[in-house]
Amino acid sequence: ETICICWFSFELLVRFIACPSKPAFFKNIMNMIDFIAIIPYFVALGTEFARQRGVSQPAMSLAILRVIRLVRVFRIFKLSRHSKGLQILGQTLKASMRELGLLIFFLFIGVILFSSAVYFAEADHDKTNFSSIPAAFWWAVVTMTTVGYGDMYPETVGGKIVGSLCAIAGVLTISLPVPVIVSNFSYFYHRETDCEDQGQYTHITTCPYTPPPSPELAAIQRKAHVHEKALHRGKHGDKELIVPNSEFLDGIVPTGNSEVPNKRLVTQV
Repeated sequence: ETICICWFSFELLVRFIACPSKPAFFKNIMNMIDFIAIIPYFVALGTEFARQRGVSQPAMSLAILRVIRLVRVFRIFKLSRHSKGLQILGQTLKASMRELGLLIFFLFIGVILFSSAVYFAEADHDKTNFSSIPAAFWWAVVTMTTVGYGDMYPETVGGKIVGSLCAIAGVLTISLPVPVIVSNFSYFYHRETDCEDQGQYTHITTCPYTPPPSPELAAIQRKAHVHEKALHRGKHGDKELIVPNSEFLDGIVPTGNSEVPNKRLVTQV
């Protein structure tokens, strides 16, 4: 662990020094995950040194230390830097935040309604497990998510009816935003695979050296330039001669007189 933390710390420090914008570095969520994953080790190390020196530690400090040690599981998110699958999953969740928010909101409403209903339906039963509405929250969440641990269950007819409605409502509520989330995942997945395919086929090495034109080509270009000037200011008979610029570069046949253009190269208007 010490070797890994030293390497992670060195990597984070080098990226911080090399980053041209320090505020942008701290705004990056991956950098914050790296920082949070490293901090617990140094906190635990300082606490261990203090304990060896006989410094007393209050109970609150020990509880905070346990929570900080738990934060070390954030190191697993460092894999997302090198895993395309985790990156696609993160992009999917980010694009589906609205749908996930609606899902949580609908579940919250369902938990409030069905926990209240089952409490009043089971209120007259002597050995009921629903002692209060907040105590029934757990049962409503477990039932709406179709987990069903079985530690709390209704025993009266009214309670069973409420439980049935709660299970059906949970299935419908959870199934509504799932197609949108799956569609977002499919979009980001296919976009990533398409980018990889294009990167494999469009990697072309170009030569930075451009050879000079041959003497024959240079002579043709000079003659084309002369004929172009003649066509813009000269006339053939009573009709004005107009020629596109692209035709001067191909098949120019000199006539011996620079003021008279070649008839085969012009278009009469």
